[in-house]
Amino acid sequence: MNKVVLVTGASRGIGATIALKFASKGDNVILNYCNSKDEVDELNRMILEKYNVKTLIIKADVSNEQSVKNMIEQVVNIFGHIDVLVCNAGIAYDSLIEDKTVDNFNQILNVNLIGPFICARECAKVMPEGSSIINISSTNGIDTYYPYSLDYDASKAGLISLTHNLAVAYSPKIRVNSVAPGWVNTEMNKELDKDYIAEECKKILLGRFANPSEIANVVYFLASEEASYINGTTVRVDGGK
Repeated sequence: MNKVVLVTGASRGIGATIALKFASKGDNVILNYCNSKDEVDELNRMILEKYNVKTLIIKADVSNEQSVKNMIEQVVNIFGHIDVLVCNAGIAYDSLIEDKTVDNFNQILNVNLIGPFICARECAKVMPEGSSIINISSTNGIDTYYPYSLDYDASKAGLISLTHNLAVAYSPKIRVNSVAPGWVNTEMNKELDKDYIAEECKKILLGRFANPSEIANVVYFLASEEASYINGTTVRVDGGK
């Protein structure tokens, strides 16, 4: 039976690759986006051309409670329930500490931390026994520190804590885990200075950034029956650091 999978921030990067992974396995996917309509439309076209699954595109701001409630209502009206929630939507504003504003900090926390809380709380109401929630955190939330992104790092550390508490709250009905990628080859990171990328790669045992598919593979595994006894944990995917 095909699963119903909701991926937030699915228009590009890791989120798009995660959506493609589930679709390639025959699962129906809900593609959430906030701003990147052209990208999500192209992703949807690609999925429908390649795979025999159902899709649904929903524009929703995950940090807005009513927007999330409306999104879940749309999904339930069409699919009846949700089997897998992947909280991938996130933002970052790198800057000097003295240039960071409280408004920016709040915005990052609202999207990266409060957003997953709202999504998990609302999705849990319509998730059957054996469902799964997977939060996309970061090694920045564990032990990779960048003062330029201290607000982002704090949000990802909070997301790991949220994962633990949600796992306790929703067990044994719903498993809740998080994935903590290190550097990943996304469009955003390709714009980094080449010398900086080279220096960062020297710190990684595998000597390179991850491909988005390598993150998606772990997310898919955690949502599968093969991971049925994994709960409340964070899986690092950082090439060994």
